[in-house]
Amino acid sequence: MTDQTTPPSLYAPREPIFPRRVTGFFRRFKWAIMIVTLGIYYITPWIRWDRGPSLPDQAVLVDLASRRFYFFWIEIWPHEFYFVAGLLIMAGLGLFLFTSALGRVWCGYTCPQTVWTDLFILVERWIEGDRNARVRLHHAKWSVQKWRLRLTKWAVWLVIAVATGGAWVFYFTDAPTLARDLVSLTAHPAAYITIAILTATTFVFGGFLREQVCNYMCPWPRIQAAMMDPDTITVAYREWRGEPRGKKHDGTTGDCIDCMACVNVCPAGIDIRDGQQMECITCALCIDACDDVMAKIGKPRGLIDYMALSDEAAERAGAKPKPIWRHILRPRTILYTAIWTLIGVGLVYALFIRSDIELTVSPVRNPTYVTQSDGSIRNIYDVRLRNKSGEDRQFRLSLSSDELLRIGLEGTDQLILRIPADTTLLQRVYVTARAQDPAANAAATPLRIWVEDSEAQTRASKATTFNGKGN
Repeated sequence: MTDQTTPPSLYAPREPIFPRRVTGFFRRFKWAIMIVTLGIYYITPWIRWDRGPSLPDQAVLVDLASRRFYFFWIEIWPHEFYFVAGLLIMAGLGLFLFTSALGRVWCGYTCPQTVWTDLFILVERWIEGDRNARVRLHHAKWSVQKWRLRLTKWAVWLVIAVATGGAWVFYFTDAPTLARDLVSLTAHPAAYITIAILTATTFVFGGFLREQVCNYMCPWPRIQAAMMDPDTITVAYREWRGEPRGKKHDGTTGDCIDCMACVNVCPAGIDIRDGQQMECITCALCIDACDDVMAKIGKPRGLIDYMALSDEAAERAGAKPKPIWRHILRPRTILYTAIWTLIGVGLVYALFIRSDIELTVSPVRNPTYVTQSDGSIRNIYDVRLRNKSGEDRQFRLSLSSDELLRIGLEGTDQLILRIPADTTLLQRVYVTARAQDPAANAAATPLRIWVEDSEAQTRASKATTFNGKGN
């Protein structure tokens, strides 16, 4: 018989990470950012903004039914999606800029996964205790006490997750109305389904997967290497000062006493002393932990610190590090900043020059023109008029051309249309040239259709052509 040996498994089960509580500047800074970001997320849908009787009064609203995006005094229409695209490009460039200058500061401080994971760990620490207590509870057999602590923790996590999913759907409809409908169980099923999905993902990602979302699901850890260089300021360990590690302090060891404080507080479970690693989110909690230990043993702070790798090499050689501004202002960051600023200025300029009145003109080319009983030539156009103001307005249509042409509207003898606030009206327009006029016999005659709001003293126009018998 052939001896068939079972090959060793290549799968290693995840070892749970239980970060220890730490105090210090960066931990307080992260608490402040958590409060601000969560406050913005949960409170924003409830802010009111008066836009008039016919428009929603929610300050920030993605109105999918009406295909509008409202942001305080700004209203974005579907054909103005370039504003949203521009903001997304600016967000991407901003991420490149900050990563190039300061490493993964987005991941360490403001990424939603980081913020909610911090919040869930805080709840876990309140209920189950600090790191050692949580480690003991993890390895303990299931008992009434363990079930009580775990169920309490999961219940609080679930409340946070439901609030997270609920807050998200409030951005897409009137928040007070939806809240009443949700409580009375009369809301649209899509609202309940969305809340359920976001509740589940928040509960699982923030409570159980945690750093695995960053390591295995997020692409940014693998992209960051292209954004960083030796001048990037990031969290690093001064190996020249800390090694060799030891507790003797007899001149044969470095400042690092191998207390593992930096490892125990790390939410990613890595050892920053091993150098730059993909898993590091530069949350800087290891800096607070190490500074606390250095203060206790009478050593200067900064064994672990924000610094550029080029500075660490310079310090190792006994040279003076570069000034901070030389790390920040370098060709790459200047280029990112310039592009980011140009896009931002362009969006602001486009926002302020846009008018409350717009039109589009679509010639009807089937047929190209119509010969009427008196021999005159008629062209037909579909004109779409947009009243982007918060009030009903009267728009007057007219045309301009080097040739004699007449304009008329389908369904009315007048050239004035009343368009409700924040709506679009599709109007069929007739342009006619008499049989003896040059435009009737020419192949194409340029013309421009105008729309004017006399009350607001604004107008807009679109160029088109009039097709005659010579076409």
